[in-house]
Amino acid sequence: MTSPRAASKPARPKTAAERAARVKKILAVLDQMYPGVTCALDHSNAWELLVATILSAQCTDKRVNMVTPGLFRKYPTIRDFAAAKQEELAQDIRSTGFFNNKSKSVIGAARKILSDFGGEIPRDIDQLLTVPGAARKTANVVLGTAFGIASGVVVDTHVQRIARRLDLTRETDPGKIEKDLVKILPQEKWILFSHQIIHHGRALCIAKNPRCADCRLEPLCYSKDKTV
Repeated sequence: MTSPRAASKPARPKTAAERAARVKKILAVLDQMYPGVTCALDHSNAWELLVATILSAQCTDKRVNMVTPGLFRKYPTIRDFAAAKQEELAQDIRSTGFFNNKSKSVIGAARKILSDFGGEIPRDIDQLLTVPGAARKTANVVLGTAFGIASGVVVDTHVQRIARRLDLTRETDPGKIEKDLVKILPQEKWILFSHQIIHHGRALCIAKNPRCADCRLEPLCYSKDKTV
């Protein structure tokens, strides 16, 4: 029987060059652990991804993926969503939580995209942010996953938690965390980094009792709540 691995105590980088080298190592380890991961929300086009991302607020991707197949059969196009009755749509998505607000956002998004963007999801972050339900997190998910546009870094609860644990930020506000991350991450890594961290947050770096003994990032981590 192997003995538990002793916790390492990595020295904190003292210079900008040392901090950059540490970030590079973190990215390399993430590439080893989660190569080629992508968004866990099932979708077949950018509009479906936008709807799924709106529904995912305060809800698990697993639950959203249970709801969307039937939802997209009932409302196969943006025009179908734009014509939907809000009360009926709310019941269709009830199990995702906050269903009244989400149904209003989805219908509003459909109508906005039809009226202002010719039925096409805008590929510009500022334009997409004018769509109901599309705050920065949602906009970054859609642009990054659907179009490969690195408009920013998706900051969900996993990214918030793990970015702080890895001392990539000391902020708590998602907007400020994103600003810190885009400063230190190469732009070509913005999209993949978010997917990797989200997968890592589900698999190992969970909120309570993280599985640090199984984590290849542990030697680079000096979080106070490490479990080894």
